[in-house]
Amino acid sequence: MFSRFFYKPDLGLLIIRIVLGGSYIFVHGLPKILGGPDRWERVGNAVKNFNIDFYPVVWGFLAACTELLGGTLLVLGLFFRSASAFLLVIMSVAASRHIYSGDPASKIAYPIELGCILLGLIFLGPGKFSLDKERKTPAN
Repeated sequence: MFSRFFYKPDLGLLIIRIVLGGSYIFVHGLPKILGGPDRWERVGNAVKNFNIDFYPVVWGFLAACTELLGGTLLVLGLFFRSASAFLLVIMSVAASRHIYSGDPASKIAYPIELGCILLGLIFLGPGKFSLDKERKTPAN
């Protein structure tokens, strides 16, 4: 009976979307956007691990926009899988930056954990409380 009461996967997905999306908006994306070109350059230098050493300001600005817009789309459940995939790329770059910088495991784990959550959300979808109107396909 207790498990039946709490079996609300769509409500669970909504909670995850709101909290995770809100984090991307207010903790990650917005501070980077407001940080200006100096902050964008520091963020954009992370792609040097992939031998991309041109226009770090542009790469940093794109990362900040991805986090801000991606977080908003997560909350809304709109273009959900695409937004999750773009955020997954950002988390992969962040994890690689921490790995190549020789940071402790506690700093490396955070983007990897977020990336795993995003990967799971790509498979799960946004749930029924979303603006995406995904069609359910019948089971084979």
